[in-house]
Amino acid sequence: MPKPVFLHYDREALDREYNNRAKVPNALEMLDGFARESAEARAVLLSRLDLAYGAHPGERLDAFAPTTPPPGGRGAPIHLFIHGGYWQWLDKSDFSFVARAFAPTGAITVVINYALMPAVSMDELVRQCRAAVAWVHRHASEWGGDPARITISGHSAGGHLVAMLLATEWTTFGVPDDVVKAGCAISGLYDLEPIRLCYLNDVLALTPEVARRNSPVHLAPALPTPLILAVGGAEGAEYHRQTDDLAAAWRAQGVPIEVMDLAGHDHFSIVAEMESPFSPLARAIQGQMGLA
Repeated sequence: MPKPVFLHYDREALDREYNNRAKVPNALEMLDGFARESAEARAVLLSRLDLAYGAHPGERLDAFAPTTPPPGGRGAPIHLFIHGGYWQWLDKSDFSFVARAFAPTGAITVVINYALMPAVSMDELVRQCRAAVAWVHRHASEWGGDPARITISGHSAGGHLVAMLLATEWTTFGVPDDVVKAGCAISGLYDLEPIRLCYLNDVLALTPEVARRNSPVHLAPALPTPLILAVGGAEGAEYHRQTDDLAAAWRAQGVPIEVMDLAGHDHFSIVAEMESPFSPLARAIQGQMGLA
C-alpha cells in the first residue's frame, strides 16, 4: 500500500487533488474564454497598459478606468487583482475582464503581472507583488485614484498572494501599514507544504523552509484587515481545508474573515464571478470598498 506523504494522501492522490485542469473537463475552454473576454474588455475600457512597477520585465500592470464617476466626489477607490496559474502560468492579459466587476461602480481596477517561476524564486515573486501595491499607492493620484482606498483580490495562486500581502510589514516598502484596506482570496493556497510534496514542485522547487515562510497559515497578519475567503462548492477537499485552516488561524489572531462557499462553482468557474458587477462575489468585494 502506498505510503502517505501528506495527511492521508499518497503522492498519486495528492497530485490528483491539486491537478485542477484534470479535475475540470472544460478547464482549457474556460481559460480560453477568459482570454477572449479580457481582449474585449481591453477594447472597450479606457486603460493604461503595461505600466512598469519594477525593473524586471515581469513587473508590469494594467490599470482600467471607471466607467462612472466615483461616488462622493472623492478620488476613485482602487481594486488590485492578482492572477493565478500555480505561480508558473498565465498572464494579467488573461484577466482584464475582472475590471467589469468594478468599473461600473466608479472604481479603478489594476491587474498585475509578476515574474513566473522557475525564472524567479517564490520569495522574489512575493516581493514583486508587494512592490506592485506600493507602486500603486504612490501613483494612484495620477489616475484620479485614492491611495487610501486600495483593496485587493486574487485567484488560486493569486489568492495565496493576497494573504501574503496581508502579512506584510509595509513600512519596509515606504507605504502606510494599512495600505491595503481589505482583501478577497479566491480558491487560494495558504499552506504550501502539500504543494512542495506534489507534482507542482517538479517546477517550483520549494524547500521546506521556503514553503513554510511563504505559507500564510503559519504567518501573522500585519493588521486585522477584513478578508473574504471564497471557494467553490465543487472544488476538492484540499481547497476547502486550505480555506478553513486559514480562516481558523487568522480568526484566532483577530482578523475578521467571511468564508464564501459558492455552490456549484469549480476552481475555474468561480473566477467568472468577476465578469459581472452583480454577482455575489463581486458585490461582496464592492461592499469591502464601500460601494455596494
